[in-house]
Amino acid sequence: MTDTFSTKQRSEIMKAVKSKGNKSTEIKLIAIFKFHHLIGWRRNSNLAGHPDFVFPEKRIALFADGCFWHGCPKHATWPANRAAWWRRKILGNKYRDALVTRTLRRAGWRVLRVWEHELATKNEARLARRLAVFLVA
Repeated sequence: MTDTFSTKQRSEIMKAVKSKGNKSTEIKLIAIFKFHHLIGWRRNSNLAGHPDFVFPEKRIALFADGCFWHGCPKHATWPANRAAWWRRKILGNKYRDALVTRTLRRAGWRVLRVWEHELATKNEARLARRLAVFLVA
C-alpha cells in the first residue's frame, strides 16, 4: 500500500510520536486503573527500561507497548519504505524489551507488558481482570 504522505511529512509524523504520555497507551491505561479502582501505581520510574508504571509495594513493573513500535504479533505493520531500516528498528525494540524484562525479573520485579490493542474498549474488561489477577498474585 502506498503511503498517502510524502517522505518528509511521514518523517515529521513519526518524530511527533511521544515516548511518554502517549494517549493510545499510557493515558488510556491510567483511565482503566482509575475506573477499575486499581491503586498503588506510580509513573516516571528510574528502573531499568523505565517502565510506564510501577507498583512499588508489589514490585511490579508494567509496560504499555505500542503495537507498531514493539512489533505486536497480531498488529505490527512493516513499512515498505526503508524496509530494512524499519525491520532493524522494530526487531531491536523487541530485543531490548526482552533484555529489560529479564533484567527486571532478575532484580526481583514481576513484569507485565500490555499491548496497545488490549486497551481497546472492547478488550477493557478482559484487561482489567488480567491486571487484577496479576496485582493480587
